[in-house]
Amino acid sequence: MDSPSQPFNTQPFNEAAENAARAAGKLLRQNFQQRQRVHEVAAHDIKLQIDIEAQELISKLLLDEFPAHALHGEEGIVGDQSSDHQWIVDPLDGTVNYFYGIPHFCISIALRLRSEIMVGVIYDPMREEMWTGQKGEAPELNGEAFHVSDRADLAEAVISIGLAKTAETISANFPLLQEMIHRVRKCRVFGSAALDMAYVACGRFDAYIETGISLWDIAAGWLLVENAGGTVDLRPRENMKDKYSIVASNGVIDLKL
Repeated sequence: MDSPSQPFNTQPFNEAAENAARAAGKLLRQNFQQRQRVHEVAAHDIKLQIDIEAQELISKLLLDEFPAHALHGEEGIVGDQSSDHQWIVDPLDGTVNYFYGIPHFCISIALRLRSEIMVGVIYDPMREEMWTGQKGEAPELNGEAFHVSDRADLAEAVISIGLAKTAETISANFPLLQEMIHRVRKCRVFGSAALDMAYVACGRFDAYIETGISLWDIAAGWLLVENAGGTVDLRPRENMKDKYSIVASNGVIDLKL
């Protein structure tokens, strides 16, 4: 990624992202375990009306404050997409968990300045955990600095493997999951890529692997993991439009991939 050519004060944008995440989190929390209006159903996925409402709330809060910015989210785009400042938003990462009453989901908000992620915020409204990161600064969880784990032995590792539900990714992920189950202490599949990234960043997981993920799922977590001392290998999928394969880890463990 290329760095911005001039100094960039990220604090106002970080505060705005936190405020927007908390507002969307309050909306999601108030509606959790209530009857949900289904907006769209796919073979292995669900889109809810609350996804759209949460993104509209985030968009309004961010773009009212920064009207020259653009927003690119899972539920659509807002503003001039040629703007140097682009918010990358997943208003509800873990929609299926949310729909089924499983309290493991989050809001992910990142700010990209041209090609560089400058701010990353992930908020779990059920546990009231807020991960925040600004380019070049130590990230924080509820105001306390955190770091990736220092586990180097694969046999002691806990890793997350995302199971994106396409025929191609299932074919790739199942053999990987089977192989890793024999190598690591535990594998986890929790259903929220952004929280997986946050958990790697703060040392709860040692790695997260996914073969078909969208940028809005991992943009904020990408910054958090790197700022916390970890590494992120993100590669576009040539055969899947706007999808990426990702390996995020503490940077010391050898996953033998």
